[in-house]
Amino acid sequence: MDKQMKMHYMNRIDEKLSDLPWFITEFIDSRKRKLSPTTLLNYCHDYIIFFDWLVAENFTEDSRKNIKLATLEKLTIREVENFLSFLEYQLGNAKLTINRKLSSLKSLFDYLQNKAETNDLKPYIQRNVMAKMDLNVIKENQETIANRIDGKILREDDFESFRQFIAHDFGEINKENKRIFNFHQFNRERDTAIVSLILGSGLRLSEVAGINIEDLDMNKALVRVIRKGNKEQYVYFSKQALLDLENYLQIRESRYIPEKNESFLFIAASIGRKGKSRRLTQRSIEKLIEKYASAFGKPALTVHSLRHSFATRYHLENNDVPRLKNQLGHSSIQTTMIYTHLTDEEMRKAVNNMDK
Repeated sequence: MDKQMKMHYMNRIDEKLSDLPWFITEFIDSRKRKLSPTTLLNYCHDYIIFFDWLVAENFTEDSRKNIKLATLEKLTIREVENFLSFLEYQLGNAKLTINRKLSSLKSLFDYLQNKAETNDLKPYIQRNVMAKMDLNVIKENQETIANRIDGKILREDDFESFRQFIAHDFGEINKENKRIFNFHQFNRERDTAIVSLILGSGLRLSEVAGINIEDLDMNKALVRVIRKGNKEQYVYFSKQALLDLENYLQIRESRYIPEKNESFLFIAASIGRKGKSRRLTQRSIEKLIEKYASAFGKPALTVHSLRHSFATRYHLENNDVPRLKNQLGHSSIQTTMIYTHLTDEEMRKAVNNMDK
């Protein structure tokens, strides 16, 4: 993540903190050195949901911003269980999402009890109810995870069909709607290059959004990305991705008119006559994939499932898990092994075809 994007997220975090209690700001500040801006922003969102629930349930008569440490210290296990039930049954959160939100609260309460100190060297809270809360037990082996992913990825000819849909067909089916048609005509080279790059490399959303022009090596079909843990890596992309990137780069400057000092690869269309060019954000990339996926008839497709699509196809064609692990930037080969299960059906068909 480059400096400009970090500043964008830090500004959003500051906006959230302005309406949260003072001790949340102190906690977030204490974690800035170790956690990414996106993780810290998720923490803020989780705390807003929790504190709004406390206000709604009359644990305090005051606003979210003025919630006291004493309110947190007096919470019981039953009350926290009620909050977790609220997440599941009222907000419709999945168990994995609830675990993440509970982990956010555990981190906060641990800080308030074990790390933060008053002027007389006493902890902010003496009692920590979150330490008594257990995460949901989620029993999923690799094959179960693979089966869950399987219905949300592109297969074989779908790669080129989806690419062609973005490059051409989406505009054709929206010819009657001038606004949508013209917007697609303006951005289709960019959008095709984005999807082609993900399908041809398996990059993560944050990695795609963070690419600058100088990160590309078009001669070797390589791109420099910053992976999890701030690790620099050069990742190969496909010939089709190379062609689509070349098409986009041919129109990038004339159409998006970036400032001289703006080297980010994917640019958002400017708004208004005097609108300035800016980097296409992660959320904007997510939204454009959602738009095309829905129109394509596969609304479950996401940026992450395009990454899964690449990984599944790579494993099927190459059967080289160590190299796939490196290409995807996985820290553990066990994570990459999911894709060996995803291709079990293809392997079964291949073996059966030997008898024909």
